Amino acid sequence: MTSTAHQQLAQDQADFTAEGAPPPGKVATTAPVLPAPTQAHAEALTTNQGLAFPDNHNALKAGARGPTLLEDFILREKITHFDHERIPERAVHARGAGAHGFFEVYEDMSTLTKAGFLCNPGEQTPVFARFSTVAGSRGSADTARDVRGFAVKFYTAEGNYDLVGNNVPVFFIQDAIKFPDLIHAVKPEPHNEIPQAASAHDTFWDFVTLMPESTHMLMWVMSDRAIPRSLRMMEGFGVHTFKWVNAAGLVSFVKFHWKPTLGVHALAWDEAQKLAGKDADFHRRDLWEAIAAGHFPEWELGVQVVPEEDEFRFSFDLLDPTKLLPEELVPVRRIGRMVLNRNPDNYFAETEQVAFHPGHLVPGIDFSNDPLLQGRLFSYTDTQLSRLGGANFHELPINQPKCPIHNFQRDGIHRQQVTSGRVAYEPSTLAAGVEVRADGRQGPGKGFTSVPEMLDSPKIRQRSPSFDDHFSQARMFWISQSPVEQDHLVAAFQFELSKLGTPAIRQRMVDNLAHVDAELATRVAAPLGIGAPDAQAATQWPGFRQAPHPVDVVPSPALSMAPTGPGSVATRQVAILVCNGVDATAVAAVQQALSEAGASSKIIAAALGKVEVADGGYLAVDCTLVTTPSVVFDAVYLPCLGVHAAALMADGDAVHFVLEAYKHCKPIAASGSGAGLLASLGITMPTEPGVTQPQPGVVLAPAGELPATFAPDFLQAIAQHRHWDRNGLSTVPA
Repeated sequence: MTSTAHQQLAQDQADFTAEGAPPPGKVATTAPVLPAPTQAHAEALTTNQGLAFPDNHNALKAGARGPTLLEDFILREKITHFDHERIPERAVHARGAGAHGFFEVYEDMSTLTKAGFLCNPGEQTPVFARFSTVAGSRGSADTARDVRGFAVKFYTAEGNYDLVGNNVPVFFIQDAIKFPDLIHAVKPEPHNEIPQAASAHDTFWDFVTLMPESTHMLMWVMSDRAIPRSLRMMEGFGVHTFKWVNAAGLVSFVKFHWKPTLGVHALAWDEAQKLAGKDADFHRRDLWEAIAAGHFPEWELGVQVVPEEDEFRFSFDLLDPTKLLPEELVPVRRIGRMVLNRNPDNYFAETEQVAFHPGHLVPGIDFSNDPLLQGRLFSYTDTQLSRLGGANFHELPINQPKCPIHNFQRDGIHRQQVTSGRVAYEPSTLAAGVEVRADGRQGPGKGFTSVPEMLDSPKIRQRSPSFDDHFSQARMFWISQSPVEQDHLVAAFQFELSKLGTPAIRQRMVDNLAHVDAELATRVAAPLGIGAPDAQAATQWPGFRQAPHPVDVVPSPALSMAPTGPGSVATRQVAILVCNGVDATAVAAVQQALSEAGASSKIIAAALGKVEVADGGYLAVDCTLVTTPSVVFDAVYLPCLGVHAAALMADGDAVHFVLEAYKHCKPIAASGSGAGLLASLGITMPTEPGVTQPQPGVVLAPAGELPATFAPDFLQAIAQHRHWDRNGLSTVPA
């Protein structure tokens, strides 16, 4: 927003009358009058006390862009009721995995923030990180299409600091008052508790199609970002805009990023669905086993810093949680690293009882007036009171600060600390013969102080007009994806919308998508049995407070997963498919190459025990084809199998194993008779007698060549993660 636009916005706010009417010639940004509802739903919304209220879309703020007011009892009642709906499981983010580790900053950041843990290079700050799905219950599967929570608790010398975010940089809604509605819509439908951990049902899409502000987030959730290959291979984001404050009081706006050193990688959608049945704990197991094996996950902490005076220089509003700050406009500065090096000793005591809160700050970090963040500040404490039994949840070991604490809060359920003395108040002279004070007189720069901010605005329930563009960044995301990523995104929309029983909701969604990209909307609509996308029809729904006004956007390469990753095969899992007569030399050579590169392998056969090798010895089998399917591996190797090769390919489970890995675009290598097996399955195509042309990511050892010779090519194929450019995958029977 330009400074001129900012001045106009301030003038608009000042012009509002006591009744909240817009000034002459201005467009009201409150929700329009809805179409006539059915008789069954004609009643006005009320609080639990029967008080009718006219606006269920906006919290009460000090000005349209100002902070949310604590006096908004309607917001507090709504969120309080929502926070206490489920006991004792978390209402959201119930299924999680956690680990201990440390954070260390690379350089002194004191010119921007006085936060101590960001100003002492080389000092390691203990952390506990928790990753989670959002919609599912504790018993749901890890690989559902969903946002992933990414929360980190820093045990700093100045107190606990919680960076609570997701693996997606934006959110569905702009104001916290809509959060209970969002979660009610995406959770299992209340009349039958179906479906579990899935957004592919009518109530979710009914809600989001009526809330165009959700469109940008939907692009992320329908992309491959929502089905990560591993918790260790996904980004994290603080979502909100925060403030940094240095010792001199200089303020900057900041966006937080976590960048995984293993790169950002995804599952195939078919693979994710199968893993939900084959290994519902796939992500949690992967994290646990990697740490146990010494392959410690690592992320770099990055920040985008915007000087306070540049707050309004962008075409979008920094306080809008449905918008991101493109890295091409403000590059991400990598300032430190987090390493997770210890698994929890007890899941319940640590991962389940850990209590995060975006309001757990340290000096040097402060809030912005993001209306979603403001509501979360109330919600998190309220949730912990219910879930962990009372106000003393901070005394649970996993939540205790590492620094000394001192206050006069006393008693309550589950109190652990035994305090002594007669004084539980301040000011006081009885405690130690001197007056105890907590009013800031300890000296300048000591303790946490909020950033001073001028507030001179009408008290009003209204969304800032600077939040109104719902489609520009959704379009930026779409045009930034590679062709394969666009294909996956279209397929995800088609899958989700085809599950809906209400054609009108499908139609509304493609009408909304027409404001993002005409081709996208047309492709999504094609198999859904509905009319052509109609962008004009979308403007009639309640969420359009005014006509959409997308701005011209250019692609942001940082939004695509295609180029991410360091080209490493570290921690990748490779299946080696064997039977009697296998060439043990070939197996050993490939295993050694994988091990030296940091990958691991398992021997897979039809049955446990041993298989005979070509030289008369035996090879121990790790897993069977039935119990350990291809979807839990990153790549497959078929060594020379001798005279028994045909027998292996007569095994339907073995055929399915290979074809499934191929269909999921995983690297496949073969040597000797293993290459012939791939040809028999149509995976390699003959170009002339005796010569075959492999598909992308298929590595073959020429006749007589030692496996160690082609192993580097196999490693290179694994480092690319997936080979999405394979042809004819729709015909593969797997």
